Amino acid sequence: MNLESKKESNLAKKLIKYFVQGLFYIVPIAVTIYVIVYLILLIDGIVNLDIPGLGLLIILVGVTLIGFIGTYFLAYFKPFDRAIESTPLIKLIYTSMKDLMNAFVGKKNQFKKPVLVKMGGDFEAERIGFMTKEDLSDIGIGNDKAAVYFPFSYAISGQVYIVPKKNISPIDASSSDIMKLIVSGGVTSIEKNKNKHDEKNTF
Repeated sequence: MNLESKKESNLAKKLIKYFVQGLFYIVPIAVTIYVIVYLILLIDGIVNLDIPGLGLLIILVGVTLIGFIGTYFLAYFKPFDRAIESTPLIKLIYTSMKDLMNAFVGKKNQFKKPVLVKMGGDFEAERIGFMTKEDLSDIGIGNDKAAVYFPFSYAISGQVYIVPKKNISPIDASSSDIMKLIVSGGVTSIEKNKNKHDEKNTF
């Protein structure tokens, strides 16, 4: 390879390197902006008004107002709550969504105990998840087992496993950091002592 060809090869490699580095900077920003704009337009479209953003503002104010009323005047929601929970098919959807919201943002936040679980078998595989239910006696399962939720990487779904408690070890890290680690496929870095843990993971 002559000197001229070598220079061209080095230039091509540098250009490819700069292009990849550019993608590294642009893609996360572009995807974040796209998702935010998409959600704003989607929510804004629920209340279809001529002024862009006004529908979103009305929805935000309305939800906040309902949250305020529900906090201080909870009794007004009780009859509505009971009526829905007495309707067979609607009850299943309503209670499932209610429990899901409680698990993520409610007072009964269930994703606060990150754990490491030995999966057994002939190899020493372990999975990271969240212990969501420690006592399963209400469904006839002995107190030596617990329910552990394993989120999928790059997804908003996951699976629930019933796991022997002896295979479960608490992880000394915040729930949000562990969730980011799982969702990112294990590539997210976790800085030690960056902030206080969400909860003490004792069980």
